[in-house]
Order: sequence, then structure tokens, then C-alpha cells
Amino acid sequence: MAVFLHTLWDELVWVVTPTKYGGIQIQYVDYWNLLYPLPMALGMLSLRFLLTHYCFEPLGIHLGLKKRKIKMAFPNPVLESVYSTLKSMPKDQIAGVAKQLDMSEREVEKWLRLRKHQDRPSVLWKFCENCWRCSYYTCLFTFGLVVLWDKPWLWHIRECWTGYPASLTITNDIWWYYMLSLAFYWSLVVGQFSLDVKRKDFWQMFIHHTAAILLLSFSWLAGVFKIGTLVLLVHDCADIFVEAAKAAKYVKYDTTCTALFSIFTLVWIVTRLGIYPFWIINQTLLESPKHLPNFPAYYTFNILLILLLGLHCFWTYLIVKVAVAAFGAGHVEGDVRSSSEDESGDN
Repeated sequence: MAVFLHTLWDELVWVVTPTKYGGIQIQYVDYWNLLYPLPMALGMLSLRFLLTHYCFEPLGIHLGLKKRKIKMAFPNPVLESVYSTLKSMPKDQIAGVAKQLDMSEREVEKWLRLRKHQDRPSVLWKFCENCWRCSYYTCLFTFGLVVLWDKPWLWHIRECWTGYPASLTITNDIWWYYMLSLAFYWSLVVGQFSLDVKRKDFWQMFIHHTAAILLLSFSWLAGVFKIGTLVLLVHDCADIFVEAAKAAKYVKYDTTCTALFSIFTLVWIVTRLGIYPFWIINQTLLESPKHLPNFPAYYTFNILLILLLGLHCFWTYLIVKVAVAAFGAGHVEGDVRSSSEDESGDN
């Protein structure tokens, strides 16, 4: 760990002017702060659990959703092993497993159907997931606006580089904004493998969350957190509307869903394909070298920012497909981001 931290914090990587004796080392940033989001992420997962069971779930039931009664498959280690390896078995393999367990093929098929049904998320669970995310994005976007409203770089982006790095200070509100954002992305990574509905863009979302964690961590280490706060603000606002639209869709408020999705599409295009590339990436990629000497971590930041832009383009393609279908049908069909791998019409 000592070797890793020494290499990570090497002067030649993070220093603004990468020379052994002529550079200015960024000493005011404490990289141990990046450990705080880990227990905070556990706190967020606990908060999600409490809100789901005592707030979102009762709300969903009040709006007409039902708790699904699941008929459990009887424990069978052999079938469980087969199911976890290959959820959809060909007919000849089913016959072999049935012979091995002294069961009929129909009994094996029934067990696999029940087991698959156990893993299928209910509409109520999807609704709770969207309510949690919508609540988070609304709170953090509001907090971010309050934090940045009196900051000069919100209104004049070139202020991000003014006096860098000597005049930079991290105020308490910026510290909390960064740490809460990092904690949320860590909770998303954990939740993807345990709590969230598994959708077809699972790995794209995993790459997005990982890139966000790396980008926030590296920008914190190098002291370019001003531009990082702008990236966070731009990303959070559109997500409020998409999560609210999905929640409205699950409770069959189609008119509300269509209205929210229309707002989301507009905000997404303006922020993710307008402000983000032409205001933020343009500043970090083309303008910052005019104000700062170059340093190696500069390339890491821009690669991660461009990676996020690529994911935005992919999701824009999916959003446009849904928007075109919604325009033709008069309402939004299916999941407004991507369908789950195992869709169910059950409540």
C-alpha cells in the first residue's frame, strides 16, 4: 500500500509543471478523504432500504401496485447449480438432468420456471428503485445548485483555472458535494450486483459508474474539483426526470410519464450533448492548456470525460428510439431507458 500510494502521488504525475524541481506540488489535497465515501455508501444503501420499505413501497401499493406472491422452488443443489450456470437449457440437457435426479422432464422444467420466476423483479420493486434514484438526484442537484450558486466558475467556466493551484481551497460545502456524489456512485456499483433490476445496458452502466468514480477521485487528487462540480451538476439534472417518468409508467400514469419523458429528452440533449461536450469538454480539452502548463493526469481526465460522452451518445440512440415510438403511439412504451433482461408483466 505504501508503494502504491507513493506511486499514485508521484510529483511527476500530479504536479502542474512536471519537472522534478521546478513544479508546484499539490499538497493541500488529502487523498485519505477518498475513503470517506465507502462507509457513506453503506449508509446510503441502508437509507435506501428504509425508504423502500417504509415510504416507496407503501406509496406504490397506494397507487395500485401489488406485492407479488412468489411460489418458491424446493431446494435442490444440483438444479440450482445448473440454473446458475445455464438458465435456459436445451431439451436434451433437461432429459440428462432429469435422469440423473430420478425426476421427470416436466418436473425439471417446472422447477426451472419457478426458479426463474423467483429472480424476476416485480413492478413494485422497479417502482421503488426509480423512486429512490429520483429522490437522490433531486436532492443532490438541489444541493449542488445551492453550493455552486455563489461560485464564480458556475457563471464563468474559465474561473476554474484562475490561480490554479496556489489559490485553490476546498470549502466544506464542496467537500460534502464531492463525498456524497462519490458515495452514491459506490452504492450504485454495489447495488447493480445485489439490489437493482438487471437491464440490458448493465455493463454500460457499470462502465459509467466506474468512470464516474475514477473521474471524481482523480479530479479530487489533482485539485481540479471545480470542473468536477460542473460535470456533476450537468449529469444530475436529466436523471431526475427519467427516473420520475419510469416510476409514473409503472403505476400506469401514462400522460404524466409522457410529459416527464418529453422534459427528460429535452434536458438530456441540452445538457449531455450540448453543455457537456461544447462547454465542459471543450474547456478541459482545448482551453485549459492555454491557462495551465500540461501535466500527465490531464490526459486521464480527458479520456474519462470522452468515455462518458461516448456512453451519452449510445443512450441518446436508445432515447430517440423510445421517443419516436412514443410519438407514433401517443404514449411511452416499455422502459424509458432500456428493458430489463427478464421483463415481466406481473405486479
